Amino acid sequence: MTITFRTIHLTKRFPLAISRGVHSGSDNLFISVTRDGLTGWGEMSPGGSEGAATAEEGRDAIQHFFTPKIAQLPLQDIHHQAREAKVPPCALAALDIALWDWLGKCAGLPLYRLLGLGLPTTPTSVTLGINPPEVVRERIPLLLDNTGIRSLKVKLGSPEGIEADKAMFAAVIEATRKRELLLRVDANGGWSLEEAREMMTWLASREVEYIEQPLQEGEEHLLPALFKDRKLPIYVDESCRFAEDIPKWADVVDGVNLKLMKCGGLTEALRIVAVARAFGLKTMIGCMGESSVSISAGAAIGALFDHIDLDSHLNLAPDPATGVSLKNGVITPNNHPGHGAQLIDAE
Repeated sequence: MTITFRTIHLTKRFPLAISRGVHSGSDNLFISVTRDGLTGWGEMSPGGSEGAATAEEGRDAIQHFFTPKIAQLPLQDIHHQAREAKVPPCALAALDIALWDWLGKCAGLPLYRLLGLGLPTTPTSVTLGINPPEVVRERIPLLLDNTGIRSLKVKLGSPEGIEADKAMFAAVIEATRKRELLLRVDANGGWSLEEAREMMTWLASREVEYIEQPLQEGEEHLLPALFKDRKLPIYVDESCRFAEDIPKWADVVDGVNLKLMKCGGLTEALRIVAVARAFGLKTMIGCMGESSVSISAGAAIGALFDHIDLDSHLNLAPDPATGVSLKNGVITPNNHPGHGAQLIDAE
């Protein structure tokens, strides 16, 4: 099996501000694996917390790990050995996605059918970053008009404090008043325990559906206090990276948000869903600045999730790949073998 690498800079249409900073783009690593005339595509969106802060770090990790001997192993064994070798999760995600794509092409089946799944029916949310109220009023029509989108994830946890969060969210309510729209909130760990309690009560009275990652990663010991008498369902993101993390927090959260870059690809994503369901938790799939290559892989397992947040490719100018389409607010894979995506200039 041969493997090739390519780095492409992805530019966001709208910079995304969260509690930890502003993201305007990234140098993503795209890989292809080829054997028997078939090529599988994968993608890595770099991140320091995901083990590889640059495309170069991800490429070096894959090259070091993916030897000809490893390439002969079954996909599940490759993933297990990569975890044992501490391959960065975002780099492993690129390799894992490419191998699943190749496997689907070998079978001549779309990946969702290979996995025994139907097409997703749950609409995606789109994400609104932290912004001043005046920007919120301008941005929301640009995000939502003529898209069929029916849910909006609002980033809060402003460095300016919860009063700034309240002012921003009041602008969201004003700008969406005439739309049939579900509102969700992601604080990205931007609140203290007391701030989280106050904001969850305040947001619950404004018909928010759930709160994601209210507390900072590393402060999970505070989750029991927040979970008791909670006014909104709590989902964890940064606090849950792998399936083995779920039992730690299963009694103090309502759901988990997995991301392919965070967990290491589709193989671990399937495990996370299985474990979460065993503990009676809701599930969500999100994204981290990926193009249609990785988004198509996520959409292939979209039928498994209660909530979907696969929108990063919609905020690219341009998206360098083709794959999924947006149909009535649902991110929908095509019927090509594999995950169905590839770089436009490789078509």
